[in-house]
Amino acid sequence: MSRIGKQPITIPKGVTIEKQGLTVMVKGSKGQLTQKIHPDMVLEQENGTLTVKRPTDSREHRSLHGLTRALLHNMVVGVSEGFKVILEIEGVGYRAEMSSKDLVLNLGYSHPITFPPPQDISFEVEDRGKKIIISGIDKQAVGQLAAVIRKQRPPEPYKGKGVKYQGEHIRRKAGKAGKV
Repeated sequence: MSRIGKQPITIPKGVTIEKQGLTVMVKGSKGQLTQKIHPDMVLEQENGTLTVKRPTDSREHRSLHGLTRALLHNMVVGVSEGFKVILEIEGVGYRAEMSSKDLVLNLGYSHPITFPPPQDISFEVEDRGKKIIISGIDKQAVGQLAAVIRKQRPPEPYKGKGVKYQGEHIRRKAGKAGKV
């Protein structure tokens, strides 16, 4: 049995889950998410919990079991609490700012980089333009957007300049002279 797949998903108050064919729709206070699931996976909802069952112990069903449960759990958490990723900017002259709802990054290039927010995702800039908070209800979309922003100027190993995740450790290298 899958360790993740066999765990029940507790459904908080204010969250409703509806299954229509292969599509699961989760509604909550922050919004609504939909996801298609594999036709072999069986969902059982009772007493405020949702469980995912698999028909056989085949390799495909075992992998789909944990995947389906994780996707549904992320949907429930997203519509009730939401997700956020925090990025930090290091470097002289590197900063972020908000222009209406768009995120504008100055990362040492000859031009500013502008990111319009996708649907259901919002940006915040704190610490005088050195911290970006990306928040939304879809965990995959929030993480993907954070990765795209980080990719604009990933942290370099000599001085650590660039965009990094909060708490990310950058392995530093000694410079040309082998400084300590």
